[in-house]
Amino acid sequence: MENAAVASETSVRHPKRGRVLESSDGAPSKSSGSVGEKLDQSPTDGDQGSGGDGSFDGLDDPAPKAKRKRGAAVRAAGWREDQSLIDIIKSNGKLINHAVKQWVERYEADPKSAMVEILMMLFEACGAKYQLDAGSLDETNVDDVVVALVEIAKKGKVEDYYNSKQKDLKNFKENLASFWDNLVLECQNGPLFDEVLFEKCMDYVTALSCTPPRIYRQVASLIGLQLVTSFITVAKTLSAQRETTQRQLNAEKKKRNDGPRVESLNKRLSLTHDKIKVAEKMMRTIFTGSFMHRYRDVDAEIRMSCIKSLGIWIVSYPSLFLQDSYLKYLGWTLNDKSAVVRKSSVLALQSLYEVDDNVPLLSTFTDRFCNRMIELADDIDISVAVSAIGLLKQLLRHQLLPDDELGPLYDLLIDEPPMIRRAIGELVYDHLIAQKGGDSESSEVHLGRMLQILREFPDDPILSAYVIDDVWDDMKAMKDWKCIISMLLDENPMIELTDVDATNLVRLLYASARKAVGEKIVPATDNRKQYYTKAQKEALENSRREITGAMMKNYPQLLHKYIADKAKISPLVEIVSLLKLELYSLKRQEQNFKAILELITDAFFKHGKKDALRSCIKAITFCSTESQADLQDYAQNKLKNLENEVIVKLKSAMKDVAAGDDEYSLLVNLKRLYELQLTKFVSSDGLYEDMANILRDLNDMDNEVKSFLLLNMYLHVAWCLQSLDGENPPEASVSALLLKRNTLFEQLEYFTETLPEVQKEGRSWGVLSSRVCIILAEMWCLFKKSKYSSTRLESLGYCPDLPFLQKFWKLCEQQLNISAETEDEDANEEYIEETNRDAVMIAAAKLVATDALPKDYLAPVIISHFVMHGTSIMEIIKHLITVLKKTANDDIPAIFLEALKRAYQRHVVDLSMSDNESLASKSYSDCKDLATRLSATFMGAARNKHKLEILKIVKAGISFAFEDSPKQLSFLEGGVLPFVSKLPTSDVLDILKDVEKRSENVNTDEDPSGWRPYYNFVEHLHEKYVKNDALQDEKEGNTAKRRGRPRKARNLQGKKLFEGHTSSEEDSISESDQNDQDEEDEERQPLIHAFRSSASKLRSMRVSQQDGDGQAGTSRTKGSNV
Repeated sequence: MENAAVASETSVRHPKRGRVLESSDGAPSKSSGSVGEKLDQSPTDGDQGSGGDGSFDGLDDPAPKAKRKRGAAVRAAGWREDQSLIDIIKSNGKLINHAVKQWVERYEADPKSAMVEILMMLFEACGAKYQLDAGSLDETNVDDVVVALVEIAKKGKVEDYYNSKQKDLKNFKENLASFWDNLVLECQNGPLFDEVLFEKCMDYVTALSCTPPRIYRQVASLIGLQLVTSFITVAKTLSAQRETTQRQLNAEKKKRNDGPRVESLNKRLSLTHDKIKVAEKMMRTIFTGSFMHRYRDVDAEIRMSCIKSLGIWIVSYPSLFLQDSYLKYLGWTLNDKSAVVRKSSVLALQSLYEVDDNVPLLSTFTDRFCNRMIELADDIDISVAVSAIGLLKQLLRHQLLPDDELGPLYDLLIDEPPMIRRAIGELVYDHLIAQKGGDSESSEVHLGRMLQILREFPDDPILSAYVIDDVWDDMKAMKDWKCIISMLLDENPMIELTDVDATNLVRLLYASARKAVGEKIVPATDNRKQYYTKAQKEALENSRREITGAMMKNYPQLLHKYIADKAKISPLVEIVSLLKLELYSLKRQEQNFKAILELITDAFFKHGKKDALRSCIKAITFCSTESQADLQDYAQNKLKNLENEVIVKLKSAMKDVAAGDDEYSLLVNLKRLYELQLTKFVSSDGLYEDMANILRDLNDMDNEVKSFLLLNMYLHVAWCLQSLDGENPPEASVSALLLKRNTLFEQLEYFTETLPEVQKEGRSWGVLSSRVCIILAEMWCLFKKSKYSSTRLESLGYCPDLPFLQKFWKLCEQQLNISAETEDEDANEEYIEETNRDAVMIAAAKLVATDALPKDYLAPVIISHFVMHGTSIMEIIKHLITVLKKTANDDIPAIFLEALKRAYQRHVVDLSMSDNESLASKSYSDCKDLATRLSATFMGAARNKHKLEILKIVKAGISFAFEDSPKQLSFLEGGVLPFVSKLPTSDVLDILKDVEKRSENVNTDEDPSGWRPYYNFVEHLHEKYVKNDALQDEKEGNTAKRRGRPRKARNLQGKKLFEGHTSSEEDSISESDQNDQDEEDEERQPLIHAFRSSASKLRSMRVSQQDGDGQAGTSRTKGSNV
């Protein structure tokens, strides 16, 4: 049998080898299988012959039955004798194996004709028709043929099968690669090593891969890369055979046998070695002739295919390719401008580092490109960044990445894209939490390491939530509820928690429980409702049961232990809303349920901060609605008793303050009432009047106390209004509500008169002013006249007079002028999100958007602040303009013009009252910027549609500019000119005539500086329109912008393709292509949004934030093609 193996290596291929051969046991032999079967067979299969003398006589005549089976099978698959190779590749991949066998038989019978056939198939795969003559094939110059093919492409006579979207060509690429793979494997014991067939094929493939037509390069690159992959398969098979032969030879030498057996093995060993060298030579030929040019092709898909194939080659054949001379291409393409190429390079490196034996040979490469791999973790493309993070995990596993390089990676734990955070979470878990122990270590150990990480964010629960969310899926210890509770209750004397660790562990327990029941613990990137399958819903329900079971008996102990801790009580109390309360009844745990409610009620009266109060109210309300039977009655009674106790304490505190006592108790109980009224209507005789009286009588109270008195009065009025029966309202109730409403309006109007005059520094004054503005706006919306006209509640309708409205806006302006730096300093204060500049502007804009008030005053003054207060205010006003264009489009010209006038009048005031020229210059710049922004709302098709509105603004603006000429002429440039640029040239010429006519009988030399804006305006119109120069804006509006790179003419001149392995004209990416692609990449860059409540911490964590003008980009790195 061993001799038979020797003969199989040295025998000449038989003409009938393509037929199905059967061994003595009836199984098909190696040559009869499919491609997959060939790859799966052991390298020693060839050692099994039919005889012991090394001959193949028993295999020469295949069994007729097998032949009939094969013929029947291929005919059933659609085989026809007249089918060409290209037709099979295009439409019927199942026949490729049979077609290859048939072609090999034809090649053995008539090599030149068969070679012409396969070369013409190559040309046809490229989409070109070109005839070769078998008789003159040897004399045919490859360069001449390829130049002729390029000329065919220049004439447009090429069909693109490779990129076709036709249904019957959807498998063209796979079939083409499969054909060449089958061909190599079928020829491995014959024509593969005749130095004729594949040498000729490689010449044409290499030449076509270096031509200008992209389709030629695409097809030739695919074939060339597949040939190398197939050569590697053959070389690996031969290497295995060589090892087997070497073992057999060593065994014979140990027996000291020097007979024919040893001679045969030596001969087979030499032949096998020679074949391997030939295969490797062919690999190098394609690599140098094709790959080295195409890995930097202008086509990203070609570059990607090259790098993907190189990764496969290095992994599957490291003896040749695992060298720095080949690895460097993977390193270079880490900087490719295309994300798919960078990702292919990263994935190829991942497959390399997965093999432990490769790591020592990658040391030089790792040192050279380690920094770039780290940078890619913050790549602009999310898929590249996620893949790069996976690569860094492997570097950490092999200890190739120093810990001091990991800082920037941990910053990505709070990055915006969830996929990146999830990948970094896996890395953190593997490297910092699980470490080498994996999941075998106890939950206490893993939780201890997690707490060590959370110590980095002791004062920021938002950042802690991000870290927990990132690691949660991998860390089973976070779902070990009993272990977490045990650690919090100090049941394990070996574990001692610091106060910071206990706080973080409580946050972790709450966040993990929320994740377990399907809630999100970090802001979602979209607001789409999440839907769950039946199995997912059951899993979430089981998690809720598990949490309830673990907390049922220990929850009261946790509340009792931490009831006085303001940092821990809020998340601890809110866990109630995650429990399955019906289990308390089913498992007879009523006493524990009542104990929980008692402790939560105690916590409500022990604390005075917003988070604790809101959590307690939320928890008790949840218990009063979600528990069952007697427990529900108990919870509802508890809520009622809490309400009564709050009222009693509040009335007592008001009496104490009236008697001259400290205001702290009053403030805390006002906060409690406020949080309670956010949830339900609190009814109490005389409470509203008491609050109104103390607010009126005690002017020297703290501003925060005044704010919460106003808030509670407003909420009481709102609840009373909601409780009214609109169909049959009792007159007494309506009268009482009117009285309360008027009382509140009187107080609010008083504050609008006094607060602007106070001008004191300090947050409390700003908060009170914001509260007054917001409550006034909400009250005007509640009682707007149109809502109650022609109803039985018509008497409730209210509309403020102009003086009241002006006082309101003056107070709003005062709040808008608070600097962003001041707001940042107060970012962590209670209720800041309810009292900042954004909240004030939203309240004012809501009055206009909902038609609560006439638009003629408030809309222009709001819009006049469009560009003055940063990005967030700008977005609010932009949204308001959008609403106005939908609901009050006829009023837009008047509103815009009045807004421009107000902005200009601010400039005039600054100019007259201030010696600071920079202040006046800034106000004028704001006016121009406002005009530019407002005119930009008439872009594209809207420009023609709203031409009349634009004309109204322009004409009225010109009239305003000439009202007291030349004092207001600068308005022409500052407010009118941006709108003029949106008009057609014919209208602009009419406007120019009108403007020039206005100055006909005026002596402008009396005040040349005053008339300079007029001359600048006229000169600008003359230059741009009278000379018939095209409007730049009009071009932009009327010309459709073409997506993608601009078309460019290409010079497809033919050239000698084998002189010094020169590349095609599209070898490298031109500078213009690079710039175009970079611009496209910049347009696609997402913004990483800042988290206002943790701005200072995010800055220290180096997370990119929006700057003052809102133009900050991402921190993502982007590659550039080499």
